[in-house]
Parts: sequence; C-alpha cells; structure tokens
Amino acid sequence: MKNNLRKLRKERNLTQVALQMQTGIEQALLSKYENGERIPTTENLVLLADYYDVSIDYILCRTENPRINK
Repeated sequence: MKNNLRKLRKERNLTQVALQMQTGIEQALLSKYENGERIPTTENLVLLADYYDVSIDYILCRTENPRINK
C-alpha cells in the first residue's frame, strides 16, 4: 500500500520512535505501515489522521489535498 505516512512524519522531523511516543503505535508497526507491508487498522488510521491533522484519504493517497475526503 502506497501511503503518505513517511512524508508526514519527515515533514515534522519525527523519528518513528518519537511518533510511537506521541501516538502509542509501536515503532515496528509504523515501519511496516510506511513500507507498505501492513495496512493500518481503522483505529490507527484515525489516530494518525488526527495526530497529523489530515484526512484518512490523504494518508491512503486517495487525494493530494490533506484536508479533503474523497
């Protein structure tokens, strides 16, 4: 799964460990999400979208605008 999670994290100068501390999502899972090895659960998608203040559709590359739900 292609996603914008790595881009969002790097734009904020966060490490995966720092993101883990902020969200409670394990670093290993964050890595797998960013590499497309796992699809985030609905709960984690909502958590990440809220944390980054973007839409879930943006995280999943369904739109290029972080504020628009497709």
